[in-house]
Amino acid sequence: MRDAVVRVRHGVLGGAGVVILLWAVQVRPSARLDALFATAAHLSGMLAGYGVLVLLFLMARVPAVEHGVGADRLARWHALGGRHVLLLCFGHALFALLGYAVHQGADVLSAGRGLLGYPAVAAAFAGTVLLAAVGVSSARSVRRRVSHETWRGVHLFVYLAAALAFGHQLAGPDLAAVAWFWALAHCLVAVLLLWYRAVVPVRQALRHALRVLEVRAEGPGVVSVVMYGAHLAELRAEPGQFLRWRFLQRRLWHTALPFSLSAPVRGDTLRITVKGLGGHSRRIRRLRPGTRVLATGPFGALTAARRTRAKVLLIAGGVGITPMRALFETLPGGPGEITLLYRAGAEEHLVLRSELEAIAAGRGAGLHYLLGPSGAAYDPLAPQALAALVPDLAEHDVYLCGPPGMTEATRASLLRAGVPAGRVHSECFSF
Repeated sequence: MRDAVVRVRHGVLGGAGVVILLWAVQVRPSARLDALFATAAHLSGMLAGYGVLVLLFLMARVPAVEHGVGADRLARWHALGGRHVLLLCFGHALFALLGYAVHQGADVLSAGRGLLGYPAVAAAFAGTVLLAAVGVSSARSVRRRVSHETWRGVHLFVYLAAALAFGHQLAGPDLAAVAWFWALAHCLVAVLLLWYRAVVPVRQALRHALRVLEVRAEGPGVVSVVMYGAHLAELRAEPGQFLRWRFLQRRLWHTALPFSLSAPVRGDTLRITVKGLGGHSRRIRRLRPGTRVLATGPFGALTAARRTRAKVLLIAGGVGITPMRALFETLPGGPGEITLLYRAGAEEHLVLRSELEAIAAGRGAGLHYLLGPSGAAYDPLAPQALAALVPDLAEHDVYLCGPPGMTEATRASLLRAGVPAGRVHSECFSF
């Protein structure tokens, strides 16, 4: 996974370097103030346009990138990149406005009205407004107050903003020499988006014909959904991965929900286990057998491929047990080599308990329930507690899945207990 992360990072930075090089070969040295502003506007605008393409590429769901980097890391990069793109857009607009004002000898307001008289500039301004709306909707304080559907709907404006920016970039007077670069880059990203976010899901839906077989209760507010279909081996879904599920039932069909497999694919059936944390996940309890299902994926990199040691420690918190349960069953290892720590608030919150105990007994694996409220004085995931439960902790690969706060705290505990950072593998699905 580390190699994939490095390759993607280097690819993105290399692309930015190419953009800067294309800018540099067109620079006409001048000490005039309007020329300096125009040069800064040119560079920030080119980098902003490239940044928008990177944002779209990161969310294009390209399997090689998703599996190699991890969907949660891609989402974090996307969010961080979005903030930088907005800053570049605002910087571009400011430099262009100041340069035009100096060149025309006009005040800023008059210069702004003059610039908006150019159709390409007006289009770019509209695109920037759309990107700003997306950015505002993604702010943590706003995100908590809007529904997932509203948030996703606002994010669709990114495609329109990219189209408006593309037209503005081609209209620039000094971009004619590199128009081929922008056209090629936009076409490549557009093809990836169309293929992996439209063609592949439709093809998978027709090929696998998934339907709900059974919905069964697993605990308070938790259900498992068993689905059946055809040619499921072709999905190549590995334990630890997730898919995006679209249940074609009223009030659910318009949203694709990410849920991990809670058991390996078996023949023509697969299973997810869902806790009713939001409106959509609660509606899953009312799914009817026979309901059609569209599944896209698999995604995620929390798989056996990340393993580097013979001994493995799995740590799950809450509903994070779902991918851990699949890994607990399937990770190769002899007696004593696989251990699962399951953190829950109380005994009644343990999910899939009978399955976990049967797996532990059948393969001689370790299984420990860490019960108690998260705010208690004793923390069972503190470094000393972990070292007591797993004496040779530093010799393990650790797979970690749970709520964001628990995941971050446990990762810190593992590092303090001597586990190298490269052997702590986690994904957070709060994005």
